Amino acid sequence: MSENYWIAFGLIGQLVFMGRFVVQWLSSERRGRSVIPVAFWYLSLLGGGMLLVYSIHKQDPVFMLGQGLGTFIYLRNLQLISKERRRQAGAAVTDSAVADSQSSRPSDAQPPALRSAG
Repeated sequence: MSENYWIAFGLIGQLVFMGRFVVQWLSSERRGRSVIPVAFWYLSLLGGGMLLVYSIHKQDPVFMLGQGLGTFIYLRNLQLISKERRRQAGAAVTDSAVADSQSSRPSDAQPPALRSAG
């Protein structure tokens, strides 16, 4: 690849990486409090990954170290978010199953004789 393509690649990576702050800011404004949306971590991973590739091409050890560590952190945050979502989904299924089983039980208000007959 020519050097101009590498520069364009690096600039696009930097724009994606900077865009994560715009996403975070707009999400925070929308909610009226500081939040970090999942899109922030995906943009961090994409932009940081592009910058890591660019830094390897440039053979810049300082840049490589910074982006390499960042990439690990972004992946770990996405992993933790995924784990939490699976846990919440499992809890929702469990709550739904409990609610279904309770609605199919005979009412405690009925006398025992009616419960067995119904």
